[in-house]
Amino acid sequence: MKNLIKITSGSLFAFVILAVCFFSCTDDLEKTPTNIITNEIQYSDLEGYKQSLASVYSNLIYGTFLRYNWEMQEYTTDMAVSTWGDDNNLLYHDLAWSADTPALSFLYNDVLKIVTESNNFIIESSADNLNARGFSSSEIEEIEVFQAEIKFLRAFCFWVLMDHYGNPPFPTVEDLGNSSPKQIKRADLFDWIESELTQIESKLLDPGTNERGRPDKAAAWALLSRMYLNAEVYTGEPHYTEAITYSSKVIASGFSLISDYSWLMLGDNSQNGQEFIWTINYDSSFQTWYGTNFLALGAAGVPQSINGMSGSWSAFRFTQQIPALFPTYDTTIDKRAQFYTDGQQLEVENIKKSTDGFSAFKYRNVDREGNPMPQNNTFGNLSDIDFPVFRLAEIYLIYAEAVLRGGQGGDQSQALNYINRIRGRAYDSDPSSALGNINSSELTLDFILDERARELYWEMHRRTDLIRFDRLTTGTYLWAWKGGVIGGTAVDPKFNLFPIPTPDLLANPNLTQNPGY
Repeated sequence: MKNLIKITSGSLFAFVILAVCFFSCTDDLEKTPTNIITNEIQYSDLEGYKQSLASVYSNLIYGTFLRYNWEMQEYTTDMAVSTWGDDNNLLYHDLAWSADTPALSFLYNDVLKIVTESNNFIIESSADNLNARGFSSSEIEEIEVFQAEIKFLRAFCFWVLMDHYGNPPFPTVEDLGNSSPKQIKRADLFDWIESELTQIESKLLDPGTNERGRPDKAAAWALLSRMYLNAEVYTGEPHYTEAITYSSKVIASGFSLISDYSWLMLGDNSQNGQEFIWTINYDSSFQTWYGTNFLALGAAGVPQSINGMSGSWSAFRFTQQIPALFPTYDTTIDKRAQFYTDGQQLEVENIKKSTDGFSAFKYRNVDREGNPMPQNNTFGNLSDIDFPVFRLAEIYLIYAEAVLRGGQGGDQSQALNYINRIRGRAYDSDPSSALGNINSSELTLDFILDERARELYWEMHRRTDLIRFDRLTTGTYLWAWKGGVIGGTAVDPKFNLFPIPTPDLLANPNLTQNPGY
């Protein structure tokens, strides 16, 4: 499969173009339809449910989610500085935003739109509606799987809101059409997501049996393990034992590391199903500037001959603190050090200067042989690179960190084995290699934080990681231009959370602002 999720003849998502046209022409589901298709018509047969399912996914893929979430996760940290001044990216890196910062509304609104669409689908796929519409038992069983996937997607979106905004609005199926949904506390939302994911587990397909890009049981376990790892931030209570339990479930379900790290983010990375647990899939037949083409083209300085599309947009680079985590600035030792250094200097002396700071060629729209992917469009610079929301290497890192933090049910020697498999791949393109191995005394929490930076850079983890380690806002760890100072400085701890955007705060009387804003 190689399209949306991905569209193939006869697949579920062959209906996505019609679905996108049906749902995406208006801003939300409350608007009066401008055509004759009503819910009763749309949901009158199984194909209508398939179209609607594809529509919800399409708003995750071809909406703004990936790019704006990436900016909030990376520009706020040592992982990226922005040449561009739009979207208030300098305020991100300065850790100096306010509730009036326009960019804070982008992800917020996009994710809530997906939640609203999910709520509509859940209503239309209720048992009462399915029975009233005369569906057969086999059709009902298939639609129940669709509903479980949409509930997973809704839970994932609520996790994003919980992670970024803390206490977001909480629109449910009962609120559809209500412009002022109630607010939910972060700890309560944690409990709700946990309950939702465990309830739908039995309805999701077994690991590896669904279409690529559609979640299965392993995706739910992966989200739970990530959420449990950060539970102390979200709720004040640790859940490291649960992080071990659910990461172990993922590991035991048959995933394995691919052999070559450089293959992870290529245009033909659809071949990486053995490591990828759940992906957001892209196809150059469909135009978007908010998907993985942003990651391939945005890296400063990387030429067309490497990224496989067109010349660099010169948008982002690392601070000097990230290359310092690697043994060299090239792939001669650690093959993850895919730094682009030609014409780039290491030190970021001027954030706005595109040659200040190394870049990277991690994302390339080429195949494993280095050939550019065919461009099925008139733009010439769209991407076929799928984005792995969850992959096995992160699950290994979650297991190891949860063990080190005192979770029960794990084993330190097993944790070390998982880390050394990641490093065997990094140093020798072979997870079973001993090259790059560390010993048990070297496996510390500080090492885990650095290893996550080496393994997962530019994959939307860094802000969440630094908060969990209490290093985003404190003076414990400084990087270039943190807090707007060239050498870095501590900032107000309120910046561990983004504020509820002012427009929504004014529009919804049920919302209160996060502390400090």
